[in-house]
Amino acid sequence: MSATVVIGAQWGDEGKGKLVDVLAAKADLVVRFQGGSNAGHTLVVNGKKTVLHLIPSGILHTDKTCVIASGVVVDIFGLTQEIRQLKESGFEIGSSQLLISDNATALLPYHKALDQAREKALSEGKIGTTGKGIGPAYEDRAARRALVMSDLFDEKTLLAKLEAVLKEKNVLLQNLYDAPEIKAKDIFDQIQTVIGELKAYRTTDVSLLVSQKIKQGKRILFEGAQGTLLDIHHGTYPFVTSSSTIAGSGSISAGIGPHHLSKIVGVFKAYCTRVGSGPFPTELHDDVGTKIQKDGHEFGSTTGRARRCGWLDLVALKYAIRLNGINSLAMMKLDVLSEHEQIGVCTGYKLDGEVITEFPTSTELVSRLEPVIEYLPGWKEDLTEVKSVKDLPRQAIGYIDFISRHVGCPIDVVSVGPDRDQTLWIKPLYKD
Repeated sequence: MSATVVIGAQWGDEGKGKLVDVLAAKADLVVRFQGGSNAGHTLVVNGKKTVLHLIPSGILHTDKTCVIASGVVVDIFGLTQEIRQLKESGFEIGSSQLLISDNATALLPYHKALDQAREKALSEGKIGTTGKGIGPAYEDRAARRALVMSDLFDEKTLLAKLEAVLKEKNVLLQNLYDAPEIKAKDIFDQIQTVIGELKAYRTTDVSLLVSQKIKQGKRILFEGAQGTLLDIHHGTYPFVTSSSTIAGSGSISAGIGPHHLSKIVGVFKAYCTRVGSGPFPTELHDDVGTKIQKDGHEFGSTTGRARRCGWLDLVALKYAIRLNGINSLAMMKLDVLSEHEQIGVCTGYKLDGEVITEFPTSTELVSRLEPVIEYLPGWKEDLTEVKSVKDLPRQAIGYIDFISRHVGCPIDVVSVGPDRDQTLWIKPLYKD
């Protein structure tokens, strides 16, 4: 059995968590493969909202196994809090339901301190990070000085490893950023308050586990975080996240061959949003953008920051389809576009007086783009109670069809509200 990858096809916040929760009902194993607690995946089941940052979005299905793979940077205190909150909500979260790779990078308080100090020092040139320590944690991994999860369980060597890594961190914090020193013993003691709870979820070889499940014919679902246009290599650099957000990263993080990733589902909103700094060609600075922000409740589940809103960008969406090998699209938040007389869609850009139809790889060029907008007729109807695609207003069906034809990829699922049940299937991704 091959694996399905769910990735964001825009600048993040597309609704991946909801889709993973829906698909997990028919999957066996859900693997989170990159990012960290900078993600905010919101699940709504029977009106009850659950926000996850590190735990895979299949966790509300008690008969599924959820895995945090080695490509994730794990905030051990945030993860422990998530587990506790789920338990308080009535979920057991046993060792058969959640597994954490011993080889995942441990994100510790000094990563957050450094992230926040840097962002403060940048002033007007802020990247717009969440301040969660994601970048510094990935830096440590690349520099071969990170502590991985297995290190935290070895009390004999842990303090010495913390002291070694904090020598450099404290030089930067104190001398460059005028921030307080962090003591290794304090971090060591903090780790001891949570490591006992996390011990039950240790797993040494995610690659072996996933490979065995594939051989057994199990359904594997890979969950990405952030979005394609925030990819460290292919996004609007430097206004990007610190990991590779595209589908191929699932193979790398879990340690399986890329040929196993056969179904690539690109999740996108019926419009566009972006959080933080960076170019955004279709951004709306008017009442329409404000209405979309208000109707879509476009405020970050991780930071609470307001999201910038704009019309759907089909040029950027085609770029995401190419980068990931997307062969199935999931449109989220179609309901938010109700009550617009007309709905704009970006089908090209003007750059220095010339019309182009490919997304530039230069962020400087992206910042100079002027969108070419086509307008389609809107609809007045409330879509949140619609139970079938055929019952959508003809204008909404026309909008879906226009997008699918333009990008050359089928839209197989449409979301008309935040709840698990507000999901319309054009073509089911899993056959029973």
